[in-house]
Amino acid sequence: MLLIWLSILILVFIMLTLGVLVNKKTSLDREKSSPFECGFDPLNSSRTPFSIRFFVITLIFLIFDVEITLLLPVVFLNISSMSTYLVIFFSFILIIGVFYEWKEGALSWIK
Repeated sequence: MLLIWLSILILVFIMLTLGVLVNKKTSLDREKSSPFECGFDPLNSSRTPFSIRFFVITLIFLIFDVEITLLLPVVFLNISSMSTYLVIFFSFILIIGVFYEWKEGALSWIK
C-alpha cells in the first residue's frame, strides 16, 4: 500500500514539474486572452442595452417546449379524455397568446 502511495506522489511531482517546465508563455494578446461569449465583446461595458425581442422569442420557445412535453404523453399513451381536453385547452390558450403578441407587434423585428 505504501508503494502505491509513493508511486502516486512521485508521478504527481513529475507531472507538476513537467507542467512548469513546458509552460511557455507566449505573448499575451488582448484578443486571445479574452473569452468569446455569444458575439458580445466582454471588454466593453456590461451595461449596454439588450434587445428585449431576443428575450420574447426565447420565452415563446420555452413555453411551447413545455407544451410539447405535456402533449406527447397524451398523444402516445392515450391517457384519458380529460387530460386530452386539458392539453387542447392549454394549447388553445398558448396559440391565442402568440397571436395576441403578433398583433401587438412584439414579434416583428422591423418597426
